[in-house]
Amino acid sequence: MFRGPGKFSRPSIFLMKKTVFFVFILLFLFIPFLYAENNDSEIDKVLFSAESLFKAMKEKNYPKIWTFLSVKSKDITVDDVYKAVNKTSANYMKEDINKDFAAGGLLAGYYWNGYLKNFNPNFVLEESTWQMGKIEKDRAEIVIRYKKAEGPATLKMFKEEGKWTVGLEETFRSSRR
Repeated sequence: MFRGPGKFSRPSIFLMKKTVFFVFILLFLFIPFLYAENNDSEIDKVLFSAESLFKAMKEKNYPKIWTFLSVKSKDITVDDVYKAVNKTSANYMKEDINKDFAAGGLLAGYYWNGYLKNFNPNFVLEESTWQMGKIEKDRAEIVIRYKKAEGPATLKMFKEEGKWTVGLEETFRSSRR
């Protein structure tokens, strides 16, 4: 029986409601999987950046170390070096120090050699367990447990200009001073 345009029989309305309900159920079931896949990709990027930093430290690849540091860590490092070298007769500008670190120059070598005398990246790379902490749009945390430490360290990560960077100073600054 034809009822004209836009007219539906009761069974077809019931079928449409059931179909719409079923589609919504499917969407709600699959959205977490789509998010989890995207989140896993982001977690991989976070972990890759952190691991790359510590590998660069192990290799004493100073320009590479610089590329994986957060902007704030770089700024704090440049400020510390600026204050230290300008106490002597040297006269460096902060921009020159930043360029030296980016190129792995003399100042970078002195700084990182001193840093690595007090910090062994193998402890993080080979003798620690890593667990992903919270992850947000532009911040993340990695919980690192060194087997001989009393407690874990929470490495702070920042997404800057589309790339995950390590907040070395943001993480360890208070424990160094």
